[in-house]
Parts: sequence; structure tokens; C-alpha cells
Amino acid sequence: MMMLIEQVARMARRMHREERGLNTAELLGNAALAIVALVAIWYALRQAGLDIIDTLTDRIMSEDLE
Repeated sequence: MMMLIEQVARMARRMHREERGLNTAELLGNAALAIVALVAIWYALRQAGLDIIDTLTDRIMSEDLE
């Protein structure tokens, strides 16, 4: 049992020292990039003559009326 506890303690110390995972700045950066990508896609579709927002709004409104 003590050996298992020692292994868990060593792993906890090792994980605490390693800089794995995402921190808040990285998460905010990823969120900002996702928003920029969505806006760019929306703008490109709009320039191509596809107005997705109006189409979705019209479909939602027509379903509510039926």
C-alpha cells in the first residue's frame, strides 16, 4: 500500500512540474481564433451571395407559424 501511495505522490509531483494542458491565455486565444474563423466564413458566404442568417431566420419563423 505504501508503494502505491509513493507512486501516486511521485506522479503528482511530476505532473505539477510539467507544463501540460492549456492555461487560460491559450484557451482565450483558441476561442478568439474560432470566432475569427466563423466571421471569415460568414463573410465569405455573404460575398458569394448566400445570406445564411436571413435564410435561417426565415426558416425558423416559417416553422413557428405552421
